[in-house]
Amino acid sequence: MRIVIIDDSGARAVVLEEGLRDAGYNDIHVVPPRGAFVARLERMAPDVVLMDLGNPSRDTLEEMLIVSRALAKPIAMFVDQSDESMIGAAIDAGVSAYVVDGLRKERVKPILDLAIRRFNAFARMQAERDDALTQLADRKTIDRAKAILMRTRGLSEPDAYTLMRTTAMNQGKKIVEVAAALITASDLMGGVS
Repeated sequence: MRIVIIDDSGARAVVLEEGLRDAGYNDIHVVPPRGAFVARLERMAPDVVLMDLGNPSRDTLEEMLIVSRALAKPIAMFVDQSDESMIGAAIDAGVSAYVVDGLRKERVKPILDLAIRRFNAFARMQAERDDALTQLADRKTIDRAKAILMRTRGLSEPDAYTLMRTTAMNQGKKIVEVAAALITASDLMGGVS
């Protein structure tokens, strides 16, 4: 597992690195948050990112949250002090673990594990949500196409669906593809759908 530590304070990065090495991780890279470090991070393709911000200014925190959104990887953020708005901003940006005043090497592995689990759970929920939204959109497309067939060909709803399903099977397409093509053709012909 490739782990990147974003840290501009060498002493604090050492604590994280020691904790990771003690836990058996060896592919560890420390990157200072300077210059084009986001592009560098993307090229490194880390599996997990640990951000050690110490006492971040608002600007530094905002910059780190942009990194969080860009990477879409498990991220644990360590800060010495925080407030509710900073915590909220970190969560909104997708930070998986936000640790206030808890930088000790023996805590690094459990926090890393937590960040990975929370990230994976959130990614699963997003995938399930996206799948449900796609299914809903497909259902609406199919219903609209059925309505066109019912109106233009005088078919019942079951017959309209059967016709689309049979056409899809004969053409080796998904029924939603046939439905979308039917809607497009109806729109081109000036039909009201």
